[in-house]
Amino acid sequence: MLAFLAGLLLSLAFGASWRGVRGQESPPGSRFVCTSLPLDAAPSGCPLPPVPMQGGALPSEEELKATVLQLRETILQQKETIGNQRETIRELTSKLSRCESFPGPDGKPGTGGWRKEFAKGKDTMGDLPRDHTQVIDQLSRTMQTLKDRLENLEHQLRANVSYAALPNELREMLQRRLGDLERQLLSKVAELEDEKSLLHNETSAHRQKTETALSALLERVSELEKGSSAFKSPDEFKVGLPLRTNYLYGKIKKTLPELYAFTVCLWLRSSASPGIGTPFSYAVPGQANEIVLIEWGNNPIELLINDKVAQLPLFISDGKWHHICVTWTTRDGMWEAFQDGEKLGTGENLAPWHPIKPGGVLILGQEQDTVGGRFDATQAFVGEMSQFNIWDRVLKAEDIMNIANCSTNMPGNIIPWVDNNVDVFGGATKWPVETCEERLLDL
Repeated sequence: MLAFLAGLLLSLAFGASWRGVRGQESPPGSRFVCTSLPLDAAPSGCPLPPVPMQGGALPSEEELKATVLQLRETILQQKETIGNQRETIRELTSKLSRCESFPGPDGKPGTGGWRKEFAKGKDTMGDLPRDHTQVIDQLSRTMQTLKDRLENLEHQLRANVSYAALPNELREMLQRRLGDLERQLLSKVAELEDEKSLLHNETSAHRQKTETALSALLERVSELEKGSSAFKSPDEFKVGLPLRTNYLYGKIKKTLPELYAFTVCLWLRSSASPGIGTPFSYAVPGQANEIVLIEWGNNPIELLINDKVAQLPLFISDGKWHHICVTWTTRDGMWEAFQDGEKLGTGENLAPWHPIKPGGVLILGQEQDTVGGRFDATQAFVGEMSQFNIWDRVLKAEDIMNIANCSTNMPGNIIPWVDNNVDVFGGATKWPVETCEERLLDL
């Protein structure tokens, strides 16, 4: 086949060149005839005329080689095309063979019954259709037909086969299996019901326990923040500040009026080191250190009035209860310091002729950098305090001694120590405290 195509192409090429070199057309009705010769025979019977190029000149050897290469490339392309067509033919033939192996309408395989589906579109090459896409479409239709028939058979089988027609052994086995499944289902339902009941009971008990705990907690919070029912009397309580932080503190609800003298007394217990911190501070707008009692770091206890400082000879960081009183008057800035009823120090020129400004905020346990805030944890009081009272005058030493030894009860006329006048925040606590006589056991 390839040799024939090559010879045909060469004949056409040389025939056209022959007519060009003669300058005239061949006689009408004439033709060239080439006869196959043996390899050793002389080609005198079919001479090939020279092939001239443009201008009548004979082609050179390079031009002939180029022509031959071009013809060879054309032959290779034709060969590749023929190979692809052969591969397509083999694939289609294989599909057709598989199709022919299916049973025909008569139910016998290999009878070629399904060839009638493809009778149209065949040429002289036997059963090969003219177009392979047509074969693929026909195969698809045939496969869909087979699928429809299979589904119809399944439906017929389900319709025709009844439970009564099953064998006795099979029916008994199915009944036993159904009975087992039913018993298993009922058992599982019973287990789920039991678990549901237990879960409901546990949930109810847990909810009741949680509600009881919450109620007790709410009652306790209410007692600590609002009520005084937990204390034997309104003043029998203490404020606890167990940690050195900037968020634990107490706050006195009342504020101070303008003062030209005062006395502040309280009970303290602390073992913090270094320094017990700030038992109380009073800040007003424009002056955060209007009145401050502080022991910070390794410094002694200091009393600040209008940011002026006096060091007090007090020593209270031994973890025992101590009664502390400080007095001050604007006349010459005179001050006094008492510990456990005994005067330990006195001085003057502490903010003389400066009246204490009204309308400020009184904080327990923290030193204020602004009014009511900006606390510094390093200056926080750590410990417990009770009986914080303020008077608008300088108490006599005899009165201070009687308060310290619990021989008299004298609440402050400006700030009295009562439960509903003290709020705690950040984890600070309010607890009942023992009687004054029992606190004296630490003295």
